[in-house]
Amino acid sequence: MKTELCDRLGIDVPIFAFSHCRDVVVAVSKAGGMGVLGAGTYTPEKLREELDWIDEHIGDKPYGIDIVLPMKIPGLPDIEDVDELTQTLLAKVPDEYFEYAESLLEAHGVPAWDANDPIKLMGWTEATTRPLFEEALNRDKASLIVNALGTPPKDLVDRAHERGKLVGALTGKPKHVESHKVAGVDIIIANGAEGGGHVGEIGSIVLWPQLVDAAAPLPVLAAGGIGNGRQILAALASGAQGVWTGSMWLTVEEAQAEPAQKQSLLDASSEDTVVTRSWTGKRARVLNNDWNKSWENQSELKPLGLPLQGLVTADAWRRTEKYAGVADTQKVALNIAGQVIGQFNEVQTVRQVFERLFEEYLEASSHINDLNKDLF
Repeated sequence: MKTELCDRLGIDVPIFAFSHCRDVVVAVSKAGGMGVLGAGTYTPEKLREELDWIDEHIGDKPYGIDIVLPMKIPGLPDIEDVDELTQTLLAKVPDEYFEYAESLLEAHGVPAWDANDPIKLMGWTEATTRPLFEEALNRDKASLIVNALGTPPKDLVDRAHERGKLVGALTGKPKHVESHKVAGVDIIIANGAEGGGHVGEIGSIVLWPQLVDAAAPLPVLAAGGIGNGRQILAALASGAQGVWTGSMWLTVEEAQAEPAQKQSLLDASSEDTVVTRSWTGKRARVLNNDWNKSWENQSELKPLGLPLQGLVTADAWRRTEKYAGVADTQKVALNIAGQVIGQFNEVQTVRQVFERLFEEYLEASSHINDLNKDLF
C-alpha cells in the first residue's frame, strides 16, 4: 500500500485522516498514517493550544493542518481587525435571519448561550485565517498544510515551501487543477460529492481518475466515500497515491464528541445525509434534520453566501455541539458527515480501524489477483 508520497512525508501508509479532534490526529499518525487537524474555524489561541498538545504527544511522527489559506471574498470589506470586521458583516445580515435561527433552536429546546460571549467570525476570511497560517508555519512536525477552499495564494505556498512544508488543496472539479498548479500546490485532493462537509457535484469514481490525469505529475489523494479497505484499493487503482478520509474518524473511541452526537452518527445510514447551504452558505454534506429541512423548505429567507450565513449559524453550531444531548437538540444539530457514514455502526479505536482497513485491503487485493490469474 506504500506509495511515493509516503516516502516524501515520512509515513508508513497513505491514509490521511482529517479530524477536528487532536486525539484522533495523534493516534492516526502513530498508527502509520497522517493525522490532519481541521482548524479552519479555530481562533489563533485555540489553534496554538491544540498544536502545543499535539506536538507534546505525537513523538517524532508528522502531522498536517487543514485551514482556509487567506483568501479574498468578493464584496468583503478590507478590514484587518477581526472584531471590527465581524461587526461590519453582522450589520449586513437582516435581523430576520437571526430571529429565524433562534426560533428553530428554541422550538427544539436548545439552551441559550452565555450572553457575554458574542458570536465570532469563523476562519474564512483573510483577517481570521492569516494568523492560523502563521501558527502552522511555526510547527516543525507539521509537514503538510492543506487549503480547504479554493486555490491558495502563491506567495503563501512559497512561504510554506521555504519552511520545508508541502501544501495540499481540495477540489471537486478538474478545471480547478490548473490554478492549483500555478500556485505551486504539491498535492491535489480529489473531493468527490459523496464526502462530508463542503463538496462539489461530481461523484468520486468519476472524479478521481479525471483529476489524476489533470494533475499529473502531481500526486492526488482520493476523497469522498472511503471507509473500508476495498474503497482504498479502488482509490489507488484509479491512480491516486493515497486517501483523504474524514467521516471514518467521527465515531472512533478517541473522537471527542458528546455521546448524543456520536450516537446520531452511529445510527445514520448512507441515505441520511444531504447537501445544503443552510450552514455556511456553500454546498456542504451533513446529516439531514429539521434545521436543514426548515431552511430549504421556506422561501422567504434563502441562505446567504459565505461568510454571512456562517455568522447566522455560528450560535447554533456551538450550542448544538455543547448541548448535544439536551431535549431535541440533535434535530437541529450540525453533524458533518459523508455518505460513507452508513458503514460505521460501532465504536472502534483508531488502531482497530487501521487493522480492519489492512485486512479488507489485503482481501480485496487477493480477490483482484485471483481474477487476473483467470484473465491472463
